[in-house]
Amino acid sequence: MSNLRIVFMGTPDFAVPSLDILIQHKYNVVAVVTAPDKPSGRGQQLNQSAVKKYAVEKNIQILQPEKLKNPDFIEALQQLEADLFIVVAFRMLPEVIWKMPPLGTFNLHASLLPQYRGAAPINWAVINGEKETGVSTFFLQHEIDTGNILLQEKIKIEEEDNVGIVHDKLMQLGSKMVLKTVEKIEQNSIQAIPQHIFENNASNLKHAPKIFKETCCIDWNKSAVEIQHLIRGLSPYPAAFTYINNKVLKIFTSKIDTNSYSTTLKVDSSNNKTLEICTDQKSYLAIKCKDVFLSILEVQLEGKKRMKIEEFLRGFRF
Repeated sequence: MSNLRIVFMGTPDFAVPSLDILIQHKYNVVAVVTAPDKPSGRGQQLNQSAVKKYAVEKNIQILQPEKLKNPDFIEALQQLEADLFIVVAFRMLPEVIWKMPPLGTFNLHASLLPQYRGAAPINWAVINGEKETGVSTFFLQHEIDTGNILLQEKIKIEEEDNVGIVHDKLMQLGSKMVLKTVEKIEQNSIQAIPQHIFENNASNLKHAPKIFKETCCIDWNKSAVEIQHLIRGLSPYPAAFTYINNKVLKIFTSKIDTNSYSTTLKVDSSNNKTLEICTDQKSYLAIKCKDVFLSILEVQLEGKKRMKIEEFLRGFRF
């Protein structure tokens, strides 16, 4: 087992493979810091984070602070005498924490920094129609996602990939990079490159702000390509949507339809807006964009389950 004492900080599924690979390679993870349990579902039962469930299974000490500046939490961290903190899909840390370990605190970010700094880098890479993305590890400093870069690796974004597929690819790639970064830090062979060197080579920096409901609402005045990217970049969660008869219709998969139609229907959307659609009422539904139609393949109507368009059309009449 390595002599390094590591504290791992993370919450969702994305972070679990990074924690697991450290455990599998016999690294001494002395504690896990994760989000407090939250009530969810109809019964409002307390739900544990994915990282907590893993830590419980492996019998790793767990810290779940409500506030990261809580003196009791800071004292508990100090008593762990960790050499290194690792952050994967967690909250923004105060300086008093990220400066604590002698070997520093590094973060895994799901983009090729300095591109797509922010909360939703995987979504925005797909929404913007990027052909590639990747993962970066970097040392934390004051400004979010701006620290010196340690390692990076690219992957292709295939035309059919949605954000769920890209998320899973980066989750696995990122875990390997976390391990490689720890090994290099332990061997004192890591090179930390300031991000401004990468910024100078970037024609324009794209950002990855948090996804809000208004981000997900489809503007049918945009091109079919833009809307297709939006649908892929939000599928399966939180999902792009439109309104039909003032009801939310989430759209998970679609394809661009180059046909033009002389006969179309005008369907109520919401707020005095209408959609121009073409359908055979059996297995085909296309919605007019700024330029061409977009064929809708998989949907979920408000209050219903997710379904193929054929199943949707069996129970819905325009």
